[in-house]
Amino acid sequence: MVTAVLLAIFPFCLAMAAINDLFSMTIPNRISLILIAGFAVAAPVAGVPLQEIGLHLAAAGAVFAVCLALFAAGVMGGGDAKLLTACALWFGLNMSLMEFAVYVSFIGGMLTLIIVILRSQAESILAMGLRLPGSLLVSKKIPYGIAIAIGGFMAFPSSPLVQLVLPAFKA
Repeated sequence: MVTAVLLAIFPFCLAMAAINDLFSMTIPNRISLILIAGFAVAAPVAGVPLQEIGLHLAAAGAVFAVCLALFAAGVMGGGDAKLLTACALWFGLNMSLMEFAVYVSFIGGMLTLIIVILRSQAESILAMGLRLPGSLLVSKKIPYGIAIAIGGFMAFPSSPLVQLVLPAFKA
């Protein structure tokens, strides 16, 4: 029961990141820190072996290295890089991390396309009386935290912690 409650940290943090990113184009550092601390508590409680925890750390390190390069190139925001790194910690170095990356990439592409279309039609949308967050219309950024969150929700049932704790989710 305690582990199931701890596992709720991951989707809750992703939801908060998506909401924050949508309305402010930022992902607060505390969300990534809560994800990291949540994993540090949930993994031992769930009975994840120390060697596997090391693989989770390796996954986070690899994702951080890639995200750091993308951030340095100006392609990715810092909040997105930190959130992806914290999520990678939860998925570990296995196929669930690849599944997460594919979901995030696909959803991110669709999200980008939708936002570009919305921005090109902003005057028409506003004239119809529909409301959009101002950050979507004035910023040139894409709130990729939304794609990270949706990808995380989709891949989370196949994550090692969920598979270990909630056998009903086993494929």
